[in-house]
Amino acid sequence: MSKDSAKIQPLFAVPDPQPEREAAPASTAASPPSSHRTGAPEPTLCPHCFDTGMEVVAGKGARRCRCRVQKTQAMLLEAARIPRRYDHCSLQNFYNVKGNQTIWRAFGETQTLVREFPSVERGLIFMGPVGVGKTHLSVALLRGLIEKGAGGLFYEFGSLLKEIQNSYNPISQTSELKVLAPVFDAEVLVLDELGASKPTDWVRDTMMQIINTRYNDRKLTVFTTNYSDLRRAPQEETLEDRIGVRLRSRLYEMCKTVLLDGEDYRKRYEKQA
Repeated sequence: MSKDSAKIQPLFAVPDPQPEREAAPASTAASPPSSHRTGAPEPTLCPHCFDTGMEVVAGKGARRCRCRVQKTQAMLLEAARIPRRYDHCSLQNFYNVKGNQTIWRAFGETQTLVREFPSVERGLIFMGPVGVGKTHLSVALLRGLIEKGAGGLFYEFGSLLKEIQNSYNPISQTSELKVLAPVFDAEVLVLDELGASKPTDWVRDTMMQIINTRYNDRKLTVFTTNYSDLRRAPQEETLEDRIGVRLRSRLYEMCKTVLLDGEDYRKRYEKQA
């Protein structure tokens, strides 16, 4: 029996003259609170809003509580489908490359878009060789916009095409529209590795469907690609070769082209080994 439920006897107790009563059944006997019986912790209230969802700011009034903002951000991050490999990517931990003006210019463009959102009309297309930080910056941008309350979605373009192809399987429980609807509707979409898939007619038609829908709806879209607009060698393909003239024209209006150049940062692991 807990101390709270025990009776406090006087210093000199007088015996009760009444006959002893039968003990109360176990089901009706006083018992400690359920949290003491089960060992489960008692629910804690938010110290800022006491679970009302609104907190009072001295001299300013009421606003949405930070606890609700944090829960919303966590839900948006989970829905964004950012691969675990890039969970850590943020603007705060973007690697420092001394003297590389292209990378720092790309970093500045990313910061500017995040700062000025939602008053922006064009996304970005990060263009450069493998390992210069294009995906890191695009994920950091997406994370920054989610922190401002925007809903976002990340897709590696080849994986998206594979999901669409799988939807054609009669055994599959999904449809092409079910796969594409979130891509069309996302407030912010990051499409990684644009142009990496073999440019068949089906691939180009699918790219046109996605890009044209978001273009018409003025949806903010961010791309990364390893292909350049310049043909630096006779056999080298450009982005236009991979996605077609019409789509490249759309992207000029939808996105600001951000060029990056430099050494593959992954080579550091080999040098450090």
